[in-house]
Amino acid sequence: MANLLYRLGRFSYQRRRLVAAIWTFVLVLLGVGALTLGGQTSNTFSIPGTESQRALDALAKDLPAASGASATVVVKAPAGKTLTDPAVKAAVGATVAKVNQLPEVVGAVDPFTSKAISPDGATGLISVQFAKPADELAKTSTEAYDHLKALSSGDLQVVPGGQIVGGPPEIGSTEVIGVAIAAVVLVVTFGSLVAAGMTLLTALIGVLAGMAGLFLITSVVDVSSTAPILALMLGLAVGIDYALFISSRHRTQLAAGMDEEESVARATATAGSAVLFAGATVVIALAGLSLVGVPFLTAMGLAAAATVLTAVLVALTLLPAMLGFIGRRVLPRKVRKTAATPATEGFGFRWARLVTRFRIPVVAVGIIGLGVLSIPTQDMRLALPDGASAAAGTNQRVAYDLAAAAFGPGSNGPLVVVVKSDSAATTGGLVEQVTAKSKGLKDVVAVTPGPGNADGSTRLVSVIPASGPASEQTADLVKDLRTAVHPLASGDASISITGNTAVGVDVSNKLTSALPTYLLVVIGLSFLLLLLAFRSVLVPLKATLGFLLTIGATFGITVGVFQKGWGASLLGVDSPGPLVSFLPIIMMGVLFGLAMDYEVFIVSRVREEFVHGKQATEATIAGVGHGARVVTAAALIMAAVFAGFILVDDPIIKTIGFGLTIGVLIDAFVVRMTLVPAVLTLLGDRAWFFPKWLDRITPKVDIEGENLRAATPKPADKDLVSVD
Repeated sequence: MANLLYRLGRFSYQRRRLVAAIWTFVLVLLGVGALTLGGQTSNTFSIPGTESQRALDALAKDLPAASGASATVVVKAPAGKTLTDPAVKAAVGATVAKVNQLPEVVGAVDPFTSKAISPDGATGLISVQFAKPADELAKTSTEAYDHLKALSSGDLQVVPGGQIVGGPPEIGSTEVIGVAIAAVVLVVTFGSLVAAGMTLLTALIGVLAGMAGLFLITSVVDVSSTAPILALMLGLAVGIDYALFISSRHRTQLAAGMDEEESVARATATAGSAVLFAGATVVIALAGLSLVGVPFLTAMGLAAAATVLTAVLVALTLLPAMLGFIGRRVLPRKVRKTAATPATEGFGFRWARLVTRFRIPVVAVGIIGLGVLSIPTQDMRLALPDGASAAAGTNQRVAYDLAAAAFGPGSNGPLVVVVKSDSAATTGGLVEQVTAKSKGLKDVVAVTPGPGNADGSTRLVSVIPASGPASEQTADLVKDLRTAVHPLASGDASISITGNTAVGVDVSNKLTSALPTYLLVVIGLSFLLLLLAFRSVLVPLKATLGFLLTIGATFGITVGVFQKGWGASLLGVDSPGPLVSFLPIIMMGVLFGLAMDYEVFIVSRVREEFVHGKQATEATIAGVGHGARVVTAAALIMAAVFAGFILVDDPIIKTIGFGLTIGVLIDAFVVRMTLVPAVLTLLGDRAWFFPKWLDRITPKVDIEGENLRAATPKPADKDLVSVD
């Protein structure tokens, strides 16, 4: 592996103009393709094969008018008046007429016809039915619906609600904040504006290429609106980190007097090997999301994995070319003007010695502390986002609060029972039985038979829960309702429960049941990859156990803030509630990949020192000492990029950004830079035990560049200059 990357780095350096031209051509080609052929992202959270989705698919054939998106416009009379007052009633009529004129709206039912008027007569609900699902509606349609708020007047307050959202989440300037912080960290780390700028440039090129490719494939594949944000987060973070890692090795070698071309080739061979294996673990973790069998999650994972893969390719090809263009300007000016002098040990060495000296208490305190932080995880609740989780002041949130205050929280998430048979008479009888059974269930406040198809063979029944769509009580009601009505169907008849709330329950259940399989496969594949890289059984095992500590503490803190509300107001979360259903599996995939990044970055240097003759403890101190500054900078950069997304109003993006920020900080500073060296010194030489029979059948990838050192000796450690 090292020899191959050595040749790749040397080629990229020697033919740097060609490499730069190829990447420019690829970037332009992808950009033009994305602008001309790219489609739209979607907000679909369905899972094929679940009862709720089967019911929606059946409605698309039997009752098309009911298979599209549905929404509710909340209308409220001024204080002291009711909807039946002449002026208010006229305003309601004008609003309904306006809604009926919106593009892609099948029809709107006024509150007087549907009897959807609150007991005090002040609030009503206008039911709106669209011709297509929410993710298939044109942007003009969703924007026109959102602008209904402008109909509000002194006679009537109008608020469009529901899951009709115009376009993907707005991220504004949040990513710029993360990049700005990353730039500051790079300048401090490198002491050179040229080196910092080059690192940022290569990372941004990788992100632009990855994002352009992602938007290009939206023309043929459904991509969740959250996928580009996740890809942007990861692309920026790992792109900067990978470039930082290789550049830092090159700077150290260059300052020690090594020839520029040789240094670039060796940095690509050694640090580049670590980047390749680190990137591979991230790609495996993200691509592994496809094993869950959820289309929107598969697209999200593959999109992010493709962006990470692009970052790896940029780091191994374009970065060596860029290093060739800037030459010795990658070094601080004062280092360029001086000859190589012995390096002084920095904070990393002192920290490593402290940790290894007190390794037993460090391991004990670290494990106990992370275990305590993990405790809230046992109370985690999952649901799909609804109006209650929307940002304060948005139409979704205002409409949700008005409807909940007037009709109860359950009015925002009615359950839909689809009754189907081969005759209108049979269906009608089943509707009566379903209505009777539903009314007898706990947490049900109203049951209303709904419309049917032309021949009456398919009918709908609306069940209004007492609790909100994301509550545990409503999830229990979905289960109880299915248990109560399923036995009523016989022969060719069928009864299914669907609606946004039921879809959310099914998605949560599916993702929860898929977690064990996902973890087993992804961790298993990554274990084999690390075993191949480090030629050790205990090191990959230690890495995996460390990840479990990271993910437990991260989930615990995230649950505490976003679900229990601990300090939530500081992050702009004014309504704590369940975490979004796919958050655990997304965070597990991303954090596992990133955790292995730092594992590879640190332990590869430790192994390099070990195979080159140092005793186990000395190798650990040297490895952590040399890598501490780079890993610290990398973690701060990655955390800064993720933290920028905490400022986004969208609750999904905010939670993901927070969780990844906390996870990166915990894993880098507590697990990898503290527990890892402590455990390695506890294990001693046993950490690198590798059975002979396994050694014979395992390919040797030479991640530490042992063959390169044998071919051309590198400068001794005492001659290295500390530039990082």
